[in-house]
Amino acid sequence: QVHFVESGGGLVQPGGSLRLSCAGSGSTLDHHHIGWFRQAPGKEREGVSCIGSSDGSTYYADSVKGRFTISGNNNTNAGAVVLQMSGLKPEDTAVYYCVATHFFSTTAWATPTGYAYWGQGTQVTVSS
Repeated sequence: QVHFVESGGGLVQPGGSLRLSCAGSGSTLDHHHIGWFRQAPGKEREGVSCIGSSDGSTYYADSVKGRFTISGNNNTNAGAVVLQMSGLKPEDTAVYYCVATHFFSTTAWATPTGYAYWGQGTQVTVSS
């Protein structure tokens, strides 16, 4: 069983920055893609970003490209990722979940059902 420890959520003003961290059961997460989904009230879960373990390939939702950066999930940080968020907007407000999968699809990376492991979530609120 995989367990994640997520941290870094909170309240920030529009235009501000936050850094989300996720640490999972390292050895169990070898060769997994790890990333983040988010869910705002009344909306479906949305894929935010994901990073591979072998080549470090990254994936981003169009809504966050250029503002969010994902890193980690490599030899020195196996099973751990960081999501650096800047230029935050009110529409980024959501619960952010750390996720992982061994069976990754480049075309369906943002599909929630493709991820077997989910964290408990951390709240991000962007408001003045």
